[in-house]
Amino acid sequence: MSSRNLKRFALSGGTAALVLACLLFSGSGSTVRAHSEGDESQNGLQGTWHLQVTVRDCQTGQPLRPPFPGLITFAKGGTLTLTTAGQLPSLFTAGLGVWRHIDDHTYSAVSEQFVFSPAGAFIQVHRLTRNIEIGNNRDEFTDTVKLQIFDTAGNPIATGCATSTATRFEF
Repeated sequence: MSSRNLKRFALSGGTAALVLACLLFSGSGSTVRAHSEGDESQNGLQGTWHLQVTVRDCQTGQPLRPPFPGLITFAKGGTLTLTTAGQLPSLFTAGLGVWRHIDDHTYSAVSEQFVFSPAGAFIQVHRLTRNIEIGNNRDEFTDTVKLQIFDTAGNPIATGCATSTATRFEF
């Protein structure tokens, strides 16, 4: 990168940080919520949520391992980003996907992440399909998760199940 391009990059990064800071802290000292919808929004899922994920036996519903934390962000426009502590970050990418409102307090989402061997070879794709229900408390949801595992050619090789509870990320 040339010196001129490096300076332009540094200036644009500083400008972006300033704009972000203004957006986060604008308002007259009121509490800043880490989600993008107003209280009356029809998109009550928007924002970032703390997850507690439990992998389950699909037949019996019994937990297969201790629950683990995660974060999922539902962006305006229907995209999502997911990361969890359920696997080594060196072997999995973050999950990226889409979501939509079904009715009332019900949503659906699907995300995928790429999986790598310890040697760094691409070996699988994990697809998570979520059925999400926001209860009476708009800052909590529960979901059921269907896992589909595909090989690098897109052939299904395994399935799994999980449930999550979530609370809205706030400060």
